[in-house]
Amino acid sequence: MPLTPFQLEVSRLLAVNRAPDSYLAGGAALHLRPNSKRYSNDLDFFQDSEERVAKAFADDRALLESRGIRVSVQIAQPGYIRALAGKGDDCTKIEWAHDSAWRFMPPVKLPDAGYALHPVDLAVNKVLALAGRDEPRDYLDALYAHDELLPLPALLWAAVGKDPGFTPRSLLELVRRRGRYQPVDFERLRLVEPVQPAVLKEKWLAALADADRFARSRPPEESGCLYYSPGKRAFLMPGPDSPADLVAHFGSPGGVLPALYTGDALAYW
Repeated sequence: MPLTPFQLEVSRLLAVNRAPDSYLAGGAALHLRPNSKRYSNDLDFFQDSEERVAKAFADDRALLESRGIRVSVQIAQPGYIRALAGKGDDCTKIEWAHDSAWRFMPPVKLPDAGYALHPVDLAVNKVLALAGRDEPRDYLDALYAHDELLPLPALLWAAVGKDPGFTPRSLLELVRRRGRYQPVDFERLRLVEPVQPAVLKEKWLAALADADRFARSRPPEESGCLYYSPGKRAFLMPGPDSPADLVAHFGSPGGVLPALYTGDALAYW
């Protein structure tokens, strides 16, 4: 669970203010998983409307200050607020932002965070973030999601459902441009253990090649979906050895459980 002790304290404190329309997201939520390898620099709380951002910030600020945690606002504008929260020598950045309510799954409730974005949506968001900015942290997170949540081909295929301006192939072409990082780029990140750039690049290139084959093999009308197996109670990538019961699962405002869903929403944690 790569949150710093102070980040974990803040996350647990603010958990009582979280709700399905105000939830932990971003790198901090992704790296709540016990085998995560990277510390997040901040806590990101996403809200479903600009008005909800303002209320969430006000409620969170009041709670933090009531517990002796100082809050210093750095940026405040409609739909986005960034602040530093600190106590003694400890501090962390916190962001409250408006994000689309469109998602694959409803947020899930966690003991240390209250409501958090579902892992499959966190992974899809990371792929889209990597397409839009060239950051080594997004590259590491996308590979982490590839290993731990869903293979990159399935994430790229699903991501165009959240951003219909892409096709699977056009999104693939954007992320192909990523991955050209020097060792010093990773040294700037807070990691549990050092990474091996050559190993990462080999895995990255293999995943991109698989994504190209996958995009060519799937029915175009299914682009933008995940695939759910009721028997396995999990999202999976279709392939020669995949279960025969895979069904397409599309996103919607607020997210929706698969029609034949029978599993535990926290299975990915």
